[in-house]
Amino acid sequence: MKRKLAVVASTFSVLAMLLAGCGGSGFSSENSPTSGSLTSDKTKGLNILIASSGDPETKAVKKAVQDWATKNDRKVTVSVASDINQQLSQGFASGSPADVFYLAPDQLAGYASSGSLLAYGDQISNRDDYYPSLLQSLTYKGKLYAIPKDVSTLQLVINTDMWSAAGLTASDYPKTWAQLENVAKKLTTSSHVGLSFSPQYARVGTFMAQAGGGLVNAKGTKATANSEQSLKGLTEVKKLIASGSTAFSSDLGTGWGGEAFGTGKAAMTIEGNWILGSLAADYPSVKYKVIALPSGPAGKGTMQFTNGWGIAEDSPDQKGAVSLVKYLTSESVIMEFAKAFGIMPGNSKFAADWEKEYPQQAPFIDGLKYAIGVPAAKGASTVVSDFDSQLAQLKNTEPKAILDKTQTNLEAIYK
Repeated sequence: MKRKLAVVASTFSVLAMLLAGCGGSGFSSENSPTSGSLTSDKTKGLNILIASSGDPETKAVKKAVQDWATKNDRKVTVSVASDINQQLSQGFASGSPADVFYLAPDQLAGYASSGSLLAYGDQISNRDDYYPSLLQSLTYKGKLYAIPKDVSTLQLVINTDMWSAAGLTASDYPKTWAQLENVAKKLTTSSHVGLSFSPQYARVGTFMAQAGGGLVNAKGTKATANSEQSLKGLTEVKKLIASGSTAFSSDLGTGWGGEAFGTGKAAMTIEGNWILGSLAADYPSVKYKVIALPSGPAGKGTMQFTNGWGIAEDSPDQKGAVSLVKYLTSESVIMEFAKAFGIMPGNSKFAADWEKEYPQQAPFIDGLKYAIGVPAAKGASTVVSDFDSQLAQLKNTEPKAILDKTQTNLEAIYK
């Protein structure tokens, strides 16, 4: 659930960033400890704060943390946050944050700029094994503040019964926008649309990426919302909606694409690998297949989402915290997490083993080769939220007007 609500959660990050500015150690990020100077007070134990998707994740993380604690003679406590953004902010503001915690990219800049986070990237010997785009999203002013705990991408999920009923076969899997338009039309009936997804950048952005655009450039340093490429992508989304073969999930009375798909209101959806767990739990009778999203004018494109393991600058046992993160991101633990609650590894060295274990999900991990992320600069989440609110009116609004406004807002951040 945390993944499919990632964009909703980002709206709380403004408060988080404001509060974070009052907390932390008071040191600038440049003063973060370097190799060999980490604090190491074992007496107080480590407090770990997570945002769990459910019992399977909670149990798996608690077990892994306790296994590390037993091997390293440490005391640990794992807490599940009801609102991790708020609880992190309160912890930093009070001067008593959790030692280790889930950290979203859109929170990182605010906390890092106030000196609340430990920039421990230089402690990770295998950091180059992680997908560069993931590391970029967890970097602030050239310093790596977190290691990805997992990753997700978006691909096309099709209802195989509806697909067959429309007379379609594997040879009809769409490879281009034109083919997607065609199959969406064929799949549309009086009871369901051919395609549905949420009205948010975290879904619509796939089309912008396939056109070679996005809200920011590949390095995350410049606003590109109203570029010709971005406009081409959003125009394609409006074209699909105007055709009647595609509808936003909210227009179907559902909360997200997975619900529209699971309830049979859409024959296809654009979603991440978390949908598989939701389908198994809530819509077990739905038969489906995951295939790669079609290419656009610029080729393949999708969105990626990640969370990192953050460490507090004020942790009395920074050395222990780094050791714990290394353990939690080791291949054996990551594969256990994948089995328990369906994550994908952010470490490229683990990808082959993961894909061998979960071949039906191969398109998701393959997408990391060409995925783009959500803007992570300080204040960007507010702009993305505004963009999302405008998307709900896309059917009756010119794409250029939406993108021009977003460009102006982003330029105030990416100066």
